[in-house]
Amino acid sequence: MSAPIAPPQISTGVPGLDQLLVGGLVTNRMYLIEGNPGTGKTTLAMQFLLEGVKQGDACLYVTLSETSVELHAVAHSHGWKLDGIEVFQLAAAERATIDEQYTLYHPSEVELGETIQAVLAIVERVKPRRIVFDSLSEMKLLAREPLRYRRQILALKEFFSGQDCTVLLLDDFSSGGGDLQLQSLSHGVVLLEQLPFDYGRARRRMRVVKYRGVPAIEGFHDFVIRFGGLTVFPQLRPSDASPAGETTPIASGVPELDALLGGGLTWGTASVLIGPPGTGKSTLAALYAGTVREPGAVFLFDERRKSYLRRCGQLGIPIREGTETGHLIVEQVEPGELSPGEFSYRIRDAVENRGVRLIVIDSLNGYLTAIPQSDSPLIRMYELLSYLAGRDVATILIVAQHGLIGMTMAAPIDVSYLADVVIMLRFFEAQGEVRRAISVVKKRTGEHERTLREFRIGAAGLKVGAALTDFHGVLTGVPQYVGPRGPLMPDERS
Repeated sequence: MSAPIAPPQISTGVPGLDQLLVGGLVTNRMYLIEGNPGTGKTTLAMQFLLEGVKQGDACLYVTLSETSVELHAVAHSHGWKLDGIEVFQLAAAERATIDEQYTLYHPSEVELGETIQAVLAIVERVKPRRIVFDSLSEMKLLAREPLRYRRQILALKEFFSGQDCTVLLLDDFSSGGGDLQLQSLSHGVVLLEQLPFDYGRARRRMRVVKYRGVPAIEGFHDFVIRFGGLTVFPQLRPSDASPAGETTPIASGVPELDALLGGGLTWGTASVLIGPPGTGKSTLAALYAGTVREPGAVFLFDERRKSYLRRCGQLGIPIREGTETGHLIVEQVEPGELSPGEFSYRIRDAVENRGVRLIVIDSLNGYLTAIPQSDSPLIRMYELLSYLAGRDVATILIVAQHGLIGMTMAAPIDVSYLADVVIMLRFFEAQGEVRRAISVVKKRTGEHERTLREFRIGAAGLKVGAALTDFHGVLTGVPQYVGPRGPLMPDERS
């Protein structure tokens, strides 16, 4: 038997939404866009019609609640013009005379049947390929009885099935919760939600509740409304990946550090730098970002970009030079401005459109604080790391433990099992001085040293000393060096 022919699809005009719908909307079908007021239904509908105008389709916007002036104001706020879109207003009865009440209808003053007839008449005249009804709550209130309402929707569906047009029905829940009858009659259902948080921008998310005959991407997906309309950020999937197969180790330029890591980091792996504040995690990550030959990106949550560039310059790490040549992206993430989906989208854009091969997230603590989370952050991080691994991108995550020194320094979230490499940094005491130590406690992709090494951050950059074997209390979190002074790095002042 021959394979069935896929039905034709049209673009929604919303970036990211066609990906969720696996190509777009099947033509000549009726779809339901539902959500509370303010979630973005009207904006989405306008993008759908404006895309139709670009494709040369006749488009019709039937408004049962808003006025034409209000719709044009919404379009103007996004820099759009509704030229080429026929706007049919059914909410002007307050200006209508008795003789005009059969051409301009108000849902509260006319019968539902007469309103439907007026809509059908304009459809016959315009013959649109794309239609939007905004909103069906007015028609539901007018119908009064669920049976009559369902019959009218069925009649509309039957009528449009012979009109060669794709229909969007908007429902704002103002007449009640989700309408299961309307969902059952629709070919597809898209739900828009808005989730407020105590601080920062409200998070918006979208879910394809139903799509007959199409394996749409399930689950909730973040989206934003900014100047220019909606942008949807589909969840990352490892199946989207295309590994490059790089095998050359990622060297830091510090021979002792590379020896500690068994040659260096590996492409396509996730490395976690964990330790208390001040142990040098950000500096160590910056060393890799400034040394690697492949393009990289650093996402800052805890430190200002200007301060980060100045500090790296003082240590001789060429981060600023990399940003000036375009080899390196350093982006500061403001608290409360991004959703998890948008942050993942920015990383994906850097990887796929700018060829980035090394990602630094500084830090995971700042990520959890700055980006509102309504679901498990571990799931989001696993999704992101799986995608980057599939793209053969090396990822460095910085995790700051609570406190400077102590017996039990906890991390805000345990990502050690997701990491391929775990590098632990600690303060230690030796001969009356507080020093820094570094060790590799996990590496999936090969052998590594199991010793601790001292390292120092100074004007000459980052230095790593010889292996230190005479330690006491390493696993307690407060290691003490009890050996001779010889193996310790000499003081730079002497």
